[in-house]
Amino acid sequence: MTYFMYLFMVGLVLGLVAVASNPSPYFAALGLVIVAGMGCGILAEYGGSFLSLVLFLIYLGGMLVVFAYSAALAAEPYPESWGSPAVVLNMVIYLVGVMLICMYFGGGWYEFSWVPADDEGDFSVFRGDVGGVALMYSFGGGMLMISALVLLLTLFVVLELTRGLSRGAVRAV
Repeated sequence: MTYFMYLFMVGLVLGLVAVASNPSPYFAALGLVIVAGMGCGILAEYGGSFLSLVLFLIYLGGMLVVFAYSAALAAEPYPESWGSPAVVLNMVIYLVGVMLICMYFGGGWYEFSWVPADDEGDFSVFRGDVGGVALMYSFGGGMLMISALVLLLTLFVVLELTRGLSRGAVRAV
């Protein structure tokens, strides 16, 4: 289990570096899908299998919509890929920064701190993620409104980031 967690965490960091270093929305969307898969794998390893499945499906549905908007607005004839020199330089800088932060904060953090949700109680009737699902449904109205506002804010951020030098969504097509 420890090796799977290391694999998922390294994949999560590499996906985040791929998203942060690439200015093209086509390749950044692929990095976000990798990040979503690795994050949901981490949640599933900790015992939140239902939560990771719901998060993965909702996140990929939202990413499909955001990718369609950003790909339509950022009509680049030659987008920069992961092999272009500027993107590779950004990736190296970000990875060196991540390694320096890990070396600084890495002391005193050991494997026994990874406790899955199912290992908390031996005589528990419920799984680890069932209590969170019940809490999500009990506060459903407020959670739905907050989620809708966050998705709306995310849409505006993505539209503003992909606008570039043109006028964005109000430009002549």
